[in-house]
Amino acid sequence: MNEDRELNRKLKEAVWVCRSLFDRGKTSGSSANMSFRHGDRIYITAGGTCFGTVEPEDFTPLHMDGTPAGGKKPSKEWPLHMALYKKSESTEAVIHTHSTYSVLWSFVPGTEERDCIPEHTPYLKMKLGTVGMIPYEKPGSPELFAAFRDRADQSDGFLLKQHGPVVPGKSVMDAFFCLEELEESARVAWELYRAGLDGKR
Repeated sequence: MNEDRELNRKLKEAVWVCRSLFDRGKTSGSSANMSFRHGDRIYITAGGTCFGTVEPEDFTPLHMDGTPAGGKKPSKEWPLHMALYKKSESTEAVIHTHSTYSVLWSFVPGTEERDCIPEHTPYLKMKLGTVGMIPYEKPGSPELFAAFRDRADQSDGFLLKQHGPVVPGKSVMDAFFCLEELEESARVAWELYRAGLDGKR
């Protein structure tokens, strides 16, 4: 019974996070996915899920080798999530969105591959750490998953070029806070870049 209550708590938090991101324009349509770890499984949003209408039953369980454990068909981008769970046992949730400013920033030339978002404010480093840039590959493709796995150990969070952020967290809410800080940092960096300023003090 305690296990059931804990799973229900995580599902409730995950639904809130999804709807909050959608309601505030941080994602649109069915362009995002999220997951959390529970026991020896992860629960990930089903393929085609809209964050604005997500329900607990839209989270489908996978074994840690990626095989389905029942429920709906998982998001096709589940290998991105699995790479971060396998990287660190402390990772308890992962969120991927196509948020506007992160995508815009991914087009800026000359960014550092292992730490691509400037430290204009201290909060991104405090909350998440470094953000690695993953070279563009077709969304959902084996090439994208291979490129992501190759760089998973090099940074703390990630920005898929022309695609969007992938952020791990120590809980559902921690992943949410890290994603929020990444997107806000990308917004500040983009606005300074567009104004021709470097933001240094």
